[in-house]
Amino acid sequence: MIPESDKHLYSVRPLRYDEDRNNELFATPECQMLLDMYEKYYPENGFNPPWIAYLILQNNQVLGTGSFTGSPINNEVEIAYWTFTQFEGKGVASFICGELIRIAKTEIPQIKIVAKTSPEENASTSILKKYHFTFQKVVQDHEIGDAWLWTKM
Repeated sequence: MIPESDKHLYSVRPLRYDEDRNNELFATPECQMLLDMYEKYYPENGFNPPWIAYLILQNNQVLGTGSFTGSPINNEVEIAYWTFTQFEGKGVASFICGELIRIAKTEIPQIKIVAKTSPEENASTSILKKYHFTFQKVVQDHEIGDAWLWTKM
């Protein structure tokens, strides 16, 4: 499922609901922001593996995150990913996108996967195209307003 070009020394691990903020893994401001986000998200939306967030790691350093925005509804699940600024352009987001697809398809082979992007050609749209997502329409997103909706069967 992951193209050879994206098989780096990256790994993923679940972002648990009870992470230790003092763990050196979470020492950066981006990691603390991530923990803040999921400290609110998990109680509101639930912690339902495998439909959770995952840390992207390299050499015990967090490079970003990828997540499902919730459990599947009507055989559809949404993915999102975030690469920390200093690691952009190194295949991190492409790697986690592939991992999220793999996790979803392993759990429910016929699941429809969706993603939203800013309404412009950018790195995220390139990644989604690489993984054979297709543009569907403009939708509203609570974080970015107008967004492009992409789907993968």
